[in-house]
Amino acid sequence: MSAPFLEKISSNKSFEGELTKYKFKSAALGGLSANFNLFVPTNASNSNKVPVLVYLAGLTCTEDNGSAQKGSFLGPASSQGIAILFPDTSPRGAGIEGEDADWDFGTGAGFYLNATNPKFSAHYNMYTHVALELPQVIEAAGIPIDWKRQSIFGHSMGGHGALTMYLSSPHKQYRSASAFSPVANSTKCPWGEKAFTGYLQGGVEEAKEKYDATELISKSKEPVHILVDFGTADNFYKQGQLLPENFLKAARDAGHDEFQVRVRSQEGYDHSYYFISTFASDHVHFHANFLKA
Repeated sequence: MSAPFLEKISSNKSFEGELTKYKFKSAALGGLSANFNLFVPTNASNSNKVPVLVYLAGLTCTEDNGSAQKGSFLGPASSQGIAILFPDTSPRGAGIEGEDADWDFGTGAGFYLNATNPKFSAHYNMYTHVALELPQVIEAAGIPIDWKRQSIFGHSMGGHGALTMYLSSPHKQYRSASAFSPVANSTKCPWGEKAFTGYLQGGVEEAKEKYDATELISKSKEPVHILVDFGTADNFYKQGQLLPENFLKAARDAGHDEFQVRVRSQEGYDHSYYFISTFASDHVHFHANFLKA
């Protein structure tokens, strides 16, 4: 089966590299059109394939929030010679009843899982879309990325996606993971409970096996490379949506020390891209340690 055709929508030079928006017909998302942004640094060529960071955005976001708009990732990535892939946060236009009723479920809220509820399972397969489909499509297009050197990071719902995809990958697809304000114990917070009850046939219980970072780190015996930042003035943190302390305790109880799992509370910062952009360079450099090793 031939790879789907990648259509270039736009392209902008940035930090000497190129940020390009593409779209294609996604099999993982039920044949819907899917967009993504891809930053490729200037040092990339067929004889010098570059490592890649995958950035997963949060609720209500698109492929644009972290890349074209506010992330402040491109400069540090360019200086390190690292590509960044920015997927969307859900399928678009599936036409499923109820998918546009709330901001925290359905469109813009795919939770980076593969749905098992038949109502959603044809389209809501963001886990497969991010982990398998996008690398295959981009590689088939001849874009000079070394897919053997991948790491993953994200914000909020995307932080949940980054941590769970890193920890649940059976063949260690990603070398490292980091997160800004992640939904770190998703089966114990309202956002996660709502998403899993809707998308998964087995609900919250099914989610514990693959889609809860705290559950996954508690069972992880292999060495890991994880960095988490959250702000103490984050209203979603105060409301109990993020639960980073639960993740940290589970990591320590499982034997992961400060070198393997670092969780930093940042005084006075909120949930916004002002917070993300402040620590963006830290995260890119953290991943560079492993991507360039």
